[in-house]
Amino acid sequence: MSNRWNLPDLGIGVGLRTVHFPHILSARPQVEWFEVLSENFMDTEGRPLRVLDQVVERYPIALHGVSLSIGSTDPLDFEYLKKLKALAGRTRAHWVSDHLCWTGVMGRNVHDLLPMPYSEEALAHTIARVRTVSEVLERPLVLENPSSYVEFAQSTMREWEFLARLAEDSDCGLLLDVNNVYVSAFNHGFDANAYIDALPADRVVQYHLAGHTHMGTHIVDTHSDHARPEVWELYARSVARTGLVSTLYEWDEDIPEFDVVLAEARKAAAYRAALAAPPALAAAR
Repeated sequence: MSNRWNLPDLGIGVGLRTVHFPHILSARPQVEWFEVLSENFMDTEGRPLRVLDQVVERYPIALHGVSLSIGSTDPLDFEYLKKLKALAGRTRAHWVSDHLCWTGVMGRNVHDLLPMPYSEEALAHTIARVRTVSEVLERPLVLENPSSYVEFAQSTMREWEFLARLAEDSDCGLLLDVNNVYVSAFNHGFDANAYIDALPADRVVQYHLAGHTHMGTHIVDTHSDHARPEVWELYARSVARTGLVSTLYEWDEDIPEFDVVLAEARKAAAYRAALAAPPALAAAR
């Protein structure tokens, strides 16, 4: 199955992190692609951009942001979008993604991914903003499902219904974070499989995998460890629906050596290989 825009399957990648710059530049590791945090390179000069330019020459890139605030009631920040578009051009990014969330109000950025109210009003508001952003960027916006810890009492639909309708009606892509699905499912008591099965498979252009911290009563999305087996099971369920889709492993706290992160990311290869195998061979496994 191909996605709505025939965006490429880049294979298995990892996030580009500052602590790994020396290793990446010297060792030129055998990783298939990097995800770049947009805000880290939008208002900077000097060494970070020199490193980025060298990475771009060797590896495919996708951009991933945390400040678009697509669900906010604040006006869209067109200066931010101008910088984002320029960075996408500089990096030859295959796509540009952010989160289904809001990050502040009245011009104040709280530097957190805050949950949306899932209502008809919020849906119409977000659809309009996604369309505008896609027009400015001259490419489809890709949105990630967030992890969350609280919900709005006034929501009239579940997150997966909101996300599916948003994707179809705004013509955006989806970055499906299966760890976030697992985290939110535990925190809010819904069925993670139902979430996965409800999303339009042809809209999924990228996956995120990550580790989390289980606190007993709730789970925190820390990106600080190896992924749990239950998350890998959700990934297997989803790729069976979508086919081969670019997969990215996130490790953002207590970041180990690059080879440790890459080894965790490459666990996705077994699930991708099973999907690509002939039916009889896959069944034999």
